[in-house]
Amino acid sequence: MMEKADLSELSFREVLAQHRSSSGEPQTKEIVRLALEKLKASGKEVRIYDSSKHLLGLAVDGIIINDGKPLIFEKNIEKALSGSYAYTVTEDHLLYFATPIQDQFYENAYVYEFVEDISYFYAIMDQIRYILFAGAGGFIVLITLSSLWIARNTTKPIKILLGAAQSFSRQEFRRVHLKRKDELGMLADGLDSMGRQLHDYIQYQKQFVSNVSHELKTPLAAIRGFSQYLVEGETENKELQKIYAHLLQESDRLTRLINELLLLSRFDKAGSNDLEARKTEMNELIQQVVMNMGAKAKDKGIGIEIRVSQTEEEADDEGTTRVHANVNPMLMSHAIANLVDNAIKYSGSPSLIELRLEHTPSEVVIRICDQGIGIAGDELERVQERFYRAKNASTANGSGLGLSICKEIVERFNGYIDIESQLGKGTTVTIVLPRA
Repeated sequence: MMEKADLSELSFREVLAQHRSSSGEPQTKEIVRLALEKLKASGKEVRIYDSSKHLLGLAVDGIIINDGKPLIFEKNIEKALSGSYAYTVTEDHLLYFATPIQDQFYENAYVYEFVEDISYFYAIMDQIRYILFAGAGGFIVLITLSSLWIARNTTKPIKILLGAAQSFSRQEFRRVHLKRKDELGMLADGLDSMGRQLHDYIQYQKQFVSNVSHELKTPLAAIRGFSQYLVEGETENKELQKIYAHLLQESDRLTRLINELLLLSRFDKAGSNDLEARKTEMNELIQQVVMNMGAKAKDKGIGIEIRVSQTEEEADDEGTTRVHANVNPMLMSHAIANLVDNAIKYSGSPSLIELRLEHTPSEVVIRICDQGIGIAGDELERVQERFYRAKNASTANGSGLGLSICKEIVERFNGYIDIESQLGKGTTVTIVLPRA
């Protein structure tokens, strides 16, 4: 369009060159007439304006119109008179293109404007758009089919291997086999062999711990009995009495350790159905645990509080919310008591331990919050491992089995344990169980 405007401007200037005089209006009308005669076929419409934005001449479809009243875009004319090209496109796909025409003094004396029907351009764009959309749709279909083929032949075997590795990390060993002879098939065979060896080793280790625990129980009971006898019988020598008391204390610690090992052995051998889970009211269970642990906490100058979140919709006649979970009451009491006992052992005096019972429509949440010594961030993931003790846990006696037993108990009832802690500020242990 700019090239066409430039050619039209040259034609207009040729007409001006033929009339270099400074005559008045008749001469202007003659210039406009000659310019229209020469340019009337250059567009669907051709207009000529003077510097005052007055329409001087109009031609439509190659015919000069003397008294026409066309649609005029004044902003186009103003911009052209300022020395720039100007155009406007209407909704019916008409292009109004205006260009300035300079006189012999290089002043913008006229504005030449032509109108073009550019609907053909929009038709071409629609065709191009249709081709692009069709091509994009075909490309998307091709990519989708290719992705499905890749997923079927590559991603799916990798997911199988990843799922097997995750199962092994949870000590859930199963056969891994892929009907492939490539590297993925070799990896599956290696993973399957490793899983069987790990399963055999872990079963042997668990059986060994169980057998040793049973064998140690009887002689340890005898040692404790003799230690008790020596403590009660020695009344004169204070040093010997301290030695006998220490021997009795260590015997009790070993007894607790063996009992914990036997409990873990029971979990290793028992199935989920052997744990006798039943619908249990968790508020009453927590109240009982706090009652049993209250004396130990009081002796150390530590308070224990219970907070239960409740709603009016779920409260009973006494204003208490009943929250149930399918657990074994004895085992779950043992797990919660173990966590409260840890909070007492690793908290100073005076301090406070809070047990918060919360619930959602699908979960029961028990939080045990203390103000104790805390656990370092890099040790949080390991404190639930068997026999692992944090570096700062030497302030109290322990076997390193308490949290792992709690973890085993909670997971057997389809729950999980989460631990948050900061050194010197305390620890929060959260038990999450499915709500019955």
